[in-house]
Amino acid sequence: MSLNIERARFNMVEQQVRPWDVLDARVLDVLAHQVRRDRYVSAEHAQLAYADLELPLAHGQSMMKPVVEGRVLQAVLAQAGESVLEIGTGSGFLAACLSRLAREVTSIELYDDLAASARERLQRDGFDNVSVEVAEAINGYEPRREFDVVVLTGAVYSLPERMKQWLKPGGRLFAVIGESPVQQAIVFTREGTSLRETSLFETDLAYLTNAAPPRRFSL
Repeated sequence: MSLNIERARFNMVEQQVRPWDVLDARVLDVLAHQVRRDRYVSAEHAQLAYADLELPLAHGQSMMKPVVEGRVLQAVLAQAGESVLEIGTGSGFLAACLSRLAREVTSIELYDDLAASARERLQRDGFDNVSVEVAEAINGYEPRREFDVVVLTGAVYSLPERMKQWLKPGGRLFAVIGESPVQQAIVFTREGTSLRETSLFETDLAYLTNAAPPRRFSL
């Protein structure tokens, strides 16, 4: 890694992520030492990999800002023995980070080409506990199992009821919910048969496919 990239990575952690109340040592170590964000962006954006920016992907998708990725990782805080379901693989970067915290990661991606490039990156870097599947997550995907952690990497107008059933007891689900431009990042924790909601911060993410607000008609 070039000195400039290494310095940019250090600055991302120390000047962006940590000041945004991401203080968990395991999360900071993943971002600072274990997963290189510049290896998960297109060549033309490599010099911006550690900037405080959303970066574009194909099909109008984008990578979240590093500060948001840090908050997501800290909010769900996957443990070494846990399973993770990620909705929206994108570049594969967040899946790679989650894989260093958890036992296994299943990541769902709508677009075949994004899934293929993410698989290639993850395999190249040795993240062999990540499985990338192609599926439409909001209405079509059925995991047929429960997970300790579920992460939605795009916004939803409202959380689909069936996704709540994908959590094990004690499991955590991260979602950004509401109507752009003011959405709320929330962690849902399963306690028995109910979910406890913890509101984290305001943000504004693009919606997952089929998860945008219903159209409003006016005369």
